[in-house]
Amino acid sequence: MSDPHVEAAVTSDDHVLAENLATEAGEMLVEFRRKGFAQGMSPWMLQDDADMEAHRFIVNRLAEERPDDAVLSEEGHDDRLRLGRSRVWIVDPLDGSNSYSSRGADDWAVHIALAVDGQPECGAVSMPSVGDVASTGQPAVVPENDRDRPTIVVSRQTMRWHGQTLANALDAEVYAFGSAGAKAMAVIRGSADAYFTDGGLYEWDSCAPVAVALAAGLHALRLDGSAPSYNNKNLFAPGLLICRPEMTKPILDLIEIR
Repeated sequence: MSDPHVEAAVTSDDHVLAENLATEAGEMLVEFRRKGFAQGMSPWMLQDDADMEAHRFIVNRLAEERPDDAVLSEEGHDDRLRLGRSRVWIVDPLDGSNSYSSRGADDWAVHIALAVDGQPECGAVSMPSVGDVASTGQPAVVPENDRDRPTIVVSRQTMRWHGQTLANALDAEVYAFGSAGAKAMAVIRGSADAYFTDGGLYEWDSCAPVAVALAAGLHALRLDGSAPSYNNKNLFAPGLLICRPEMTKPILDLIEIR
């Protein structure tokens, strides 16, 4: 067995594994959701049980496939051993759990990412309800923008405090919905030009979306203009912008919301 403290580069197999895990966990969650609705499970029980089922599936597979790597999952215990590792898988088994437990909602996602020496080198985001997955193994081609006005997607908290400021200053259409992964996918797939939040995100919320966005040629940065880093002692970081390159400066220049 190799030394887990030896730095290791990302391989093509890592990209494949990330995409497979995001896809397979998503398929499992779709079926779990269908059965939960049929059985009349309460929303809280449905989302909590599904989150743990997906967590167990992902961490067990990573233990089999990458036994020398550390794993940081939203639903797992953080023993801090990851801080001594070069390669750390950062996963959100179910991003957007409130949407998951709401009939007809499809803005929930599965995040699988691999950070190497703190950098988001590999990742996949799946939106299982719509059968979509984006990964660093097959970087997305972001469609050309043919809209007259930019479209920005935000968190509900951001919409409450700064949505109108964004809309007025940039002459933009601004929409709020749940999952960070779903909002990032809106930019990756071209239905939005930017995802902006001035609220806090944990590493599992943003690592996979950032990895996939960067691979697609988008900008992904903190609101002070710095690049996001991962596997930190403090897992909470304020603010994130994922956007088309031409949107970066106009948004960050809005001092009122930085």
